[in-house]
Amino acid sequence: MGEVAKGGNAFVPSVPLRIAVRNGLDTSAWLLTADGRVRGDGDIVFHGAPAHPSGAVRLAGVEDGTVWLEAGLTAVEEEIVRVLVVGATQSGAMRDVAGLSVEALAPDGTSVARYEVTDGGGETVMVLAELYRRAGGWKFRAVGQGYLDGLVGLAADHGVDVTADDGPRPAPAPAPVPAPTVAVPHPVPPPAVTQPIADWSFGAVFEPYEQHGRDNDVITVDGLPPGPVILELTLEGGGYTGLWTLDRRNKQKDNLVNSTEHAFRGRLLTVVPESGRLRLRLQADGPWQLRVLPLAAGRRLTEEWLECGGPDVLLHTAGTADLAIRYRGDRNLIVHLYELAGYDDPTTLPTYENAVNEIGKRRETVPLPEGPVIVQLEMADGPWQARLKGLRPHSAPPTPMPVPAAAPVPAPAVAPIPAPGKVPEPRKVRDWLRLGRR
Repeated sequence: MGEVAKGGNAFVPSVPLRIAVRNGLDTSAWLLTADGRVRGDGDIVFHGAPAHPSGAVRLAGVEDGTVWLEAGLTAVEEEIVRVLVVGATQSGAMRDVAGLSVEALAPDGTSVARYEVTDGGGETVMVLAELYRRAGGWKFRAVGQGYLDGLVGLAADHGVDVTADDGPRPAPAPAPVPAPTVAVPHPVPPPAVTQPIADWSFGAVFEPYEQHGRDNDVITVDGLPPGPVILELTLEGGGYTGLWTLDRRNKQKDNLVNSTEHAFRGRLLTVVPESGRLRLRLQADGPWQLRVLPLAAGRRLTEEWLECGGPDVLLHTAGTADLAIRYRGDRNLIVHLYELAGYDDPTTLPTYENAVNEIGKRRETVPLPEGPVIVQLEMADGPWQARLKGLRPHSAPPTPMPVPAAAPVPAPAVAPIPAPGKVPEPRKVRDWLRLGRR
């Protein structure tokens, strides 16, 4: 264990770290650029927006008073140079928090850095620690800087005007984007929307799009119906595999794949913007195949075992049940649930519920609500099995969801479509900061 005194620092491995914040604090992460400021509300990860748009930093849950934060250091955007780990009291001051500490753990559970906070005073908010870039790697620093004026003072120090209604550094309006063409850049014709199939009615159904290539590439698919889709990526070869969506400024947005697995194979969940134009950046070593599939192409969960390996998107269409998972990988197993009952916008996704977030071989059983539910295995670097247990009949036939028309494709909106599981409402950040503690 690497004990770090206040003001001290230590190198940590550039791997996905789990950060434990003890004890009972409201925890957030602030991603800062070289000038010490956030670029926008999306760079503040807190309970109202528990995942950064890049997917690199996220709140992973609370267990016995310990808040768990995940930081995939290799996936942090190059513009971000520091990640602050911040704790705020629910009541009282920092001096009243017993056993206050922050600890970074490697994927195998080894503690790589730990800071025991022993000099808390009347502050209600404290920067406990930070991860920062140094010499091509990352270091952990024990900070212990408190704020008597709470989150408002912290926000002011890092470029957030709490009294404003817009983002801390509003970007200029993007230049007009020409209407997207309906041609797909491959021998495959543009996807055509058809009627939903019998037991799944959320999202449009279209002809799959397929593209082949080799090594690093930028992939563009035009003419897709807006909304959630499945990406099926198959890679022949080794080395590092990364896949990101690109925003309208051609910047990396959501990190969908971050793997060193040989011959990567997996199904991923993403959302096509209103423009119908999906752009992806792929980092790969060797030949690859990418397919864009409708949600209805996901495999159905039943009482029979499904067997696969790697990330996947599964569909639950029946009544309440328990989901049994057997995982034989050595790294992270992360499972999200998207409950669609009563959700009437098939062009976006509701906020997900994190059902499993564990490391190493596991046997997990989690309760499922009535379908329709999307069960996303966001990370599963190894073989797994899944089936339903204690299945009950559906209480009522699922209500069909509206299907967006195939044409005309609407012009892109000024704001990007929210990524899966993200809550990018800028006023949510300000409302939280204005409370001072929560």
